Amino acid sequence: MTYMALEKLLDKSCGSVYKLVILASKRALEIAEGQPKLVEAPASVKPSTVALQEVAEDKVKCKKIKPKD
Repeated sequence: MTYMALEKLLDKSCGSVYKLVILASKRALEIAEGQPKLVEAPASVKPSTVALQEVAEDKVKCKKIKPKD
């Protein structure tokens, strides 16, 4: 299993562990359903690990949405 520093991932996911989990899980689901990977990874690597690598390399970003007034 690949180690990724949580601090590095948090900086790239709007600063919230919960947002990081949602971002990575949605991206992992896309990868599992056949979307192309945005980073180089062998087929044996799990989609969740690939998703976290994509977040760490700024290939997938968190987007802030303004609430409606």
